[in-house]
Amino acid sequence: MNADVSEANAKRRKFRQLLNGDDIVVMPGGFSPLLARTAELAGFESYFLAGSQLSAFLYGYPDTGIVGLRDVVDHARHIAARTTIPIMIDFDTGFGNAVNVWYSVQEAVRSNVAALQIEDQEAPKKSGTTSGRRCIPRVEAVGKYRAAVAARDEIDPDFVVVGRCDALGAEGETFQDALDRCVAYAEEGGVDMVWLNSVQNRSDLERACARIPVPVATIWGGASPAPTPEELQSLGVRVALYPTIAATVGMDSAWFLLHDFRHRGQPALDEWVARMADSPYGTASFMQLTNTERVRELEQRFVPAERQRDYQSTWGHAQTLGGKQPTNAEG
Repeated sequence: MNADVSEANAKRRKFRQLLNGDDIVVMPGGFSPLLARTAELAGFESYFLAGSQLSAFLYGYPDTGIVGLRDVVDHARHIAARTTIPIMIDFDTGFGNAVNVWYSVQEAVRSNVAALQIEDQEAPKKSGTTSGRRCIPRVEAVGKYRAAVAARDEIDPDFVVVGRCDALGAEGETFQDALDRCVAYAEEGGVDMVWLNSVQNRSDLERACARIPVPVATIWGGASPAPTPEELQSLGVRVALYPTIAATVGMDSAWFLLHDFRHRGQPALDEWVARMADSPYGTASFMQLTNTERVRELEQRFVPAERQRDYQSTWGHAQTLGGKQPTNAEG
């Protein structure tokens, strides 16, 4: 067994341990290896690769199913390679019917992530948080989940398959329909966890968690204030998902700072840098997030001595938004 496969297996076992543990799993999400690494360094134990964020940040386009299998699998592989925590990926509708799902799931398992979710929407899908959604017939969805589980079992039974129910708010669907679907996805489809999307009230969520025979994940779709993770746990939720938090917060920050910089110039940058530096968490270290020191280590190991780089008399500049600040200090 090679190192990548062994590491992937360990992450999958870790994710199953989290699902079987006593404490709720709080899973932030977004896209990109850098944001996943940020979540890991912040102390989160898992991360979600959101299809809506891939579509938005890579292509500048809405979440309408345009992201293909290869896009998702390749991006997932990069994230898994740069983190030590389990990664769950958004697999949209599985890229076709049950036959397509079989092939697609095996590709996902080989990408070394820990889990994937497949939603029960009709293609072309919509974002699970917007209107205009339609779901495929329940029997068809069950068949797709059975195919996903069987395909997974051929490679690694520890890999987690999640059935996502987008029926709440979808065309012609009721809460009872959604609940019946979730139970069927677990009992007939064999999924390891059910994601009941966009629950509107606490009583419905508690009722669903009591009836669904596998761990339940959710994102809150009701009025503010949303339940805290602790409250979600008391209602029976196993995984509290915040699928876009890492990406959308960054987008809002960029939106604010670029407008402020356009109107006020350098003072806007200086104030932003000072505000981040004075926060309890400091500023993000780009070198730490990208593991820049690894480059130095590889140079020392493999580059001939006479071709080693001079890090003592050369210099760069401080990694801030405020501009170039020459320094002879390393790092």
